[in-house]
Amino acid sequence: MTKKLSAQQKGSLLAFVAVILITPDSLFIRLSHIDTWGLLFYRGAIPFLIVLLGLLLIYKMTFFKLLLSMGYPGIFYTVTFAITNITFIISIQNTNVANTLVMIALAPMISAVLGALFLKENPDKKTWITIFVTFLAAVYIFYDSIQLGNFYGDIFGFITATGLAIGAVVVRSAKDRNLVPSALIGKLCVAIFALFFVKNFELIETDIFIVPLMCILCVAIPFVLVTIAPRFITAAEVNLFFLLETIIGPVWVWLIIKEKPSPETIQGGIIIVLAIAIHSYMSLKKNTK
Repeated sequence: MTKKLSAQQKGSLLAFVAVILITPDSLFIRLSHIDTWGLLFYRGAIPFLIVLLGLLLIYKMTFFKLLLSMGYPGIFYTVTFAITNITFIISIQNTNVANTLVMIALAPMISAVLGALFLKENPDKKTWITIFVTFLAAVYIFYDSIQLGNFYGDIFGFITATGLAIGAVVVRSAKDRNLVPSALIGKLCVAIFALFFVKNFELIETDIFIVPLMCILCVAIPFVLVTIAPRFITAAEVNLFFLLETIIGPVWVWLIIKEKPSPETIQGGIIIVLAIAIHSYMSLKKNTK
């Protein structure tokens, strides 16, 4: 007889599977031949349709009530979610994949700063130390990128991290509301925005397989899993799993298309990942006690 999974095991499994599915996302973006706006259109439209269908099956007519009850937090979250989806693609296409993912790893720390400013959730001493260490590591990577001409992509990576952090603060400020429909509308906004700039919708060569696979496997399914995971485990635990993307994502790109990160990116990335991992572990250990 199969043993039932505990809430902790369910949440951890959902978060782990979601992150593993996300890890090849950057590689698929690199392998695709479609232009930036065409890629953004499909990454907005396909997940929107799939997740909308899923939510309608789960919530039925209640979904529209959720949609109308989002209020201002829902609007803010829709905007930040849409912007981060756009800036992520721009970053990936203008710098090394490792640089983008390392910048995104800063999101939890930026979130802590914004939480202190707007929600009066003052970080403890170890959090401020982690913020300082990760900031110095990011500056180190930025300096290297200026020399290599990747600064533009890194800036958009940092904007993505900031957008993710703002989104997290918005969600925390509206704990009594279900903002899942906001993210869904954010995907629709991405598709509509990209629509004005797309020159060609045609998927040629391997794009016929890569783009739909990427949108379903790396975007739509993880989006649903990550939405469900926090019901069973804390947001901090979910964020800890996302450090795997920072580590595994560049490895996929390195192995398949030989895009090697600079030594400075590897060094700075190791410092950022270790700092956040140690901080997350200490926080979870403290909460468990």
